[in-house]
Amino acid sequence: MTSASSLSTPIAANQTPPEPVLAQGENVLCALFVDLSEDLRFSQAKLVLTDKALLSWQQGQTTWQRWPVDGQHQLRFSEHAGLVTLSLHTPAQRLAVWYLTQQGSVQTQRLVECFKAHFLMDMQSALRVQDMSTCSSCGAALPLDDSHCTACAEKDEEKEVSSWVLLRLLRFAKPYRKLIALGFTLTLASTAATLVPPYLTIPLMDDILIPYQSGAPIDPHLVSFYLGALLVSAIVAWILGWSRTYVLSLVSERIGSDLRTTTFNHLMRLSLDYFSNRRTGDLIARIGSETDRINTFLSLHALDFATDVIMIVMTAIILITIDPTLALAALLPLPFIFILIQRVRAKLKIGFERATRVWSQVTNVLADAIPGVRVVKAFAQESREEARFAEANRVNLEANDKVNRVWSLFSPTVTLLTEVGTLVVWAFGIWLVAKNGITVGVLTAFIAYIGRFYTRLDSMSRIVNVTQRAAAGAKRIFDILDHVSTVPEPAKPVAMNDVQGRISLKNLGFRYGSRQVLKNLNLDIQPGEMIGLVGHSGSGKSTLVNLICRFYDVSEGAILCDEVDIRQIAVSDYRRHIGLVLQEPFLFFGTVAENIAYGKPDATREEIIAAARAAHAHDFILRLPHGYDSLVGERGQSLSGGERQRISIARALLIDPAILIMDEATSAVDTETEKEIQKALDNLVQGRTTIAVAHRLSTLRKANRLVVMDRGVIVEVGGHQELMDKQGAYWRLYQAQQRRNEQQDTEILA
Repeated sequence: MTSASSLSTPIAANQTPPEPVLAQGENVLCALFVDLSEDLRFSQAKLVLTDKALLSWQQGQTTWQRWPVDGQHQLRFSEHAGLVTLSLHTPAQRLAVWYLTQQGSVQTQRLVECFKAHFLMDMQSALRVQDMSTCSSCGAALPLDDSHCTACAEKDEEKEVSSWVLLRLLRFAKPYRKLIALGFTLTLASTAATLVPPYLTIPLMDDILIPYQSGAPIDPHLVSFYLGALLVSAIVAWILGWSRTYVLSLVSERIGSDLRTTTFNHLMRLSLDYFSNRRTGDLIARIGSETDRINTFLSLHALDFATDVIMIVMTAIILITIDPTLALAALLPLPFIFILIQRVRAKLKIGFERATRVWSQVTNVLADAIPGVRVVKAFAQESREEARFAEANRVNLEANDKVNRVWSLFSPTVTLLTEVGTLVVWAFGIWLVAKNGITVGVLTAFIAYIGRFYTRLDSMSRIVNVTQRAAAGAKRIFDILDHVSTVPEPAKPVAMNDVQGRISLKNLGFRYGSRQVLKNLNLDIQPGEMIGLVGHSGSGKSTLVNLICRFYDVSEGAILCDEVDIRQIAVSDYRRHIGLVLQEPFLFFGTVAENIAYGKPDATREEIIAAARAAHAHDFILRLPHGYDSLVGERGQSLSGGERQRISIARALLIDPAILIMDEATSAVDTETEKEIQKALDNLVQGRTTIAVAHRLSTLRKANRLVVMDRGVIVEVGGHQELMDKQGAYWRLYQAQQRRNEQQDTEILA
């Protein structure tokens, strides 16, 4: 970096720089953190744009650097193969250059826009750009094409967790409304049956026991009647309680099952961009543990809560009927308990939501470490993964400890208030007995009822805990169900029965957020034609393949299949005509035959073997312990990379697609295996539209046409020899690869 004056603020290496010293009246417009050094090593750096200059600090420097800028200067931005370049120019020379990883692309574009708005337009435009750069609430960075703050949205989600979200589960309960009505009736009946015994204590005390103490004889028939009534009520209450629990448990289990199935089905229909921003462990936790928590709430706690409410209402009615004055004294602690519940519930809402989110981080570590255990062991990073898990577990423990501190104080406080309420009833009741206001039997029944009343009240207050946990889980489930796929199904899909395989790109453009990846692509691929996509990494080849498969929808233009816009075709109907072989083959746990027949589950053994032979996989499959019935293990770990790739190719060939797409399909096989597969593919591409992406240019020599891409545009189209004769972009790629191959051969011989 040259032509820069230095500020007088010294900075120690490896430390975050303090705010730079600005000239009088100088204002900061925008700032950018840089994560690469000039030699493309990870480093710390910072750029600050003011209304008079561009300031820079780099790790290892002791001072800030300053470039006074005006309308004659240019701040240029470029992005290629995941590397972001930012440079400052005068009309005569380049003054400085900075490099960033792709993560800083959006922020870099924002800095450039801010520079242009201020120095090339007017101050009002600059202020508008500056206002759009950060969130006015939290100061977090915003994408250039979006005014929505993700950080604030996450905070709002935590604040908005409410028990009312559980009411959205009613749509899953609708198919079982008859069973729910039966369960509610049984709940009323069983609750009423449990309220009979205390009422029978009034005549037992006033008509039998107290007269007996005064010298009156005991009537054995009357005693037998009351005792029999107590036994019958207990048996009836037990039968009704068992029936109620069984019926409502059946309902809750089915609601939980439907919730899991609906969530998973919806998840499978979401577009790939949803999964690119989510952790696998988090999604597993939502569908697994969260639905299980909701199911437990519905089957146990919601039932108990309903019983408690009914019991409290019925008990209150009976108490008021027996003696309104004593009932008023008994209900005195209720307002205090409800106020306490409301205050604690407000704190538990956020606490349980955070605890739920933190638990998903624990699951994320497991979802990363267990499938990747071979890589962990290969690099001897067991201690690192143990530390990651311990840290996630520690954060989870702290989150739950914070919630438990609130809950541990709440529960004993409710118990204390209920004990005080019972004490008030005893004191006031004894005073009424002394004044002949009530009998001893009435007081005894009152104490029995108030004991049940406060027991249920205490139980109902404890439901706050599980309710908030279930509400937090329900919210995370509905976050999935509320998400709409960015690849929607057409309202009136066009049927595609006999696909010829013609693919047409019409002024195609695509963006990832604010980053333009593809722009103005036009290409016609004829039925049965083999197209090879070549170009540097990051040129847009895989993105184009994803768009043709309709994993994403185009931002501009259209993709036509047999002259029909693919957005007008049902997604499943369109994709069943496409055979896809991915760069990284993925096999499911199961047998070899099951993996080959994944796209066609009803395939015969002869069809499976034929596909395996075509992919040159038959011979190595027969060498496995159980042949086609051999288990491939988790993600096919029991097979080599080349073997997994050949099974993946066989899987694509079995469905006999009209369109075959291979994204680096031979990258995981050795040269000899690649030759064998290539021989099979030479025959298989006949009559089938084939789009092949490959870094090894030699594998595409037999393609009808080669499409050369660079920075999201098509720069050349033609046959191998035709493009070699032009000595353009393809020629340079081919020459560079030849030199690299020769260098590798020399190193091997050495």
